Amino acid sequence: MSILGLKKKQPKTFKVKVITMDAEMEFSCEVKWKGKDLFDLVCRTVGLRETWFFGLRYTVKDTYAWLKPEKRVLDQEVPKDSPITFHFLAKFFPEKVEEELVQEITQHLFFLQVKKQILDEEIFCSPEASVLLASYAVQAKYGDYDPNFHKPGFLAQDELLPKRVLMQYQMTADMWEEKITAWYAEHRGIARDEAEMDYLKIAQDLEMYGVSYFAITQNKRDTDLLLGVDAQGLHIYSPNSKLNPNKSFPWSGIRNISYSEKEFTIKPLDKKKDVFKFYSSQLRVNKLILQLCIGNHDLFMRRRKVDSIEVQQMKAQAKEEKARKKVERQILAREKQMREEAERAKEEMERRLFQLQDEARLANEALLRSEETADLLAEKAQIAEEEAKLLAHKAAEAEQERQRLEVTAMKTKEEKRLMEQKMREAEQLAVKLVEQSERRSKEADHLKQDLTEAKDAERRAKQKLLEITKTTYPLIAAYSTPPAPPEAGDFAYESASVRLDFKDSDMKRLSMEIERERLEYMEKSKHLQDQLKELKSEIESLKLEEQQQQASLYSLRSEARGFAPEPLYIPHSNRNSAYMSQMAFFEEV
Repeated sequence: MSILGLKKKQPKTFKVKVITMDAEMEFSCEVKWKGKDLFDLVCRTVGLRETWFFGLRYTVKDTYAWLKPEKRVLDQEVPKDSPITFHFLAKFFPEKVEEELVQEITQHLFFLQVKKQILDEEIFCSPEASVLLASYAVQAKYGDYDPNFHKPGFLAQDELLPKRVLMQYQMTADMWEEKITAWYAEHRGIARDEAEMDYLKIAQDLEMYGVSYFAITQNKRDTDLLLGVDAQGLHIYSPNSKLNPNKSFPWSGIRNISYSEKEFTIKPLDKKKDVFKFYSSQLRVNKLILQLCIGNHDLFMRRRKVDSIEVQQMKAQAKEEKARKKVERQILAREKQMREEAERAKEEMERRLFQLQDEARLANEALLRSEETADLLAEKAQIAEEEAKLLAHKAAEAEQERQRLEVTAMKTKEEKRLMEQKMREAEQLAVKLVEQSERRSKEADHLKQDLTEAKDAERRAKQKLLEITKTTYPLIAAYSTPPAPPEAGDFAYESASVRLDFKDSDMKRLSMEIERERLEYMEKSKHLQDQLKELKSEIESLKLEEQQQQASLYSLRSEARGFAPEPLYIPHSNRNSAYMSQMAFFEEV
């Protein structure tokens, strides 16, 4: 069997990648599938029921086109890549988003697409409106503002403002974040779908919202213009201005739009008005313009009719869903509020607990300090009591010492009086001794004179005796016989010798008496000197003792009064000088 006649087997499926505003999906499609089959598959996957706003867009050469639902996918001018890439986008825009967008997924997809168009500057937005829209976008993404969680810099990675707005003002990212956060904080309590709807309600009032622009010419002289197609109608713009149209044709005022190759004809409903013609050189662009005109006009007419059963069901379901979500949000908000209140109460209780713990700790520390202070005070009281006892004891001792010193002082005074009496007696004795000394001196002088006279008499007597002896010695030798009775002359001699003998005995006796009196006088003088020395030492000791007693008495009085003792100065009285003069006199004596 020959295999030359066999044809190459064709694949039955092809790969498709669909990119939505928040996801990417890949599908395996059959070759025979039409555009409607792929579109319905994507809508079912996304969960979208309001399918009339959306379409699958693909890129062809230098423009874009929308996948036609009635033709097979592979029969259209789709890219030959594998997988084939389509973008699931909103093809037509509602006139009033709050009334026409029923499903939450529809609102979310519109929100993401419009937001991207504003950030890509496909829709012009003023700086003030950009900041407000950014705050709703942040609310939709992060929920309610929480300063404890949303710290400065939490929007650093988010693209929220168009570059044109950022370049228009010399402001830092932190300054823009502060402005956005100020608006964001005021949206507290708004749910995500509500924030997205508020975003769309502000965005739908922008001049370039939902407008598709195409380059056209009005006549054969190629006057450049811009054609804008949106939910309201057709608008003619100058090339340099996309905000304010030069001429507008609302759908309600258009009777017919015809297309022939490169020429478009707009016939107003009012036959009195002129027909407007414009030209477009690209066939693909002309087909796209025609599709958009037909689709927007159909939606315009549909809005003004009674809703279909399907739309009514969707709106009823959406209403019920919104009511249910509202109740859930209320319950959630109430639970959240209760949880926040419970957390606040918990935090308050914890704070109160910490405060009570701190107070208890401080109270314990104060108690310990009080106990320590009480112990210290008790110890100090004990010490003070002991000191008081000691001081009382010292005071008693001081009182006893004072009394003793007073007694001693009295004794000292008595002794002093006695000493003075003794001194007076000594003075009297000294006077007597002086008188006796003088008398004795006189007597001694008399005695010396008598002694001299006696010695002279003795010498003369001896001389006479010697002379007599020399005269009588021969007679004694011649007469050896006993002596004859004395005669008168002999009696005289005997009388002279007796008198001589008498004088000799007298002189001896007188000498002995003088010697004895001298010795007695020497002994008395010595005894008197000893008494004077003893008296002098007693006077000196009494002076020292009196000074010490006065110093101790002064120190005791100072201690009793609480003052420090001062050095005691005891002046010398005239009496002491008298004592010294008397002592000098005694020493001289």
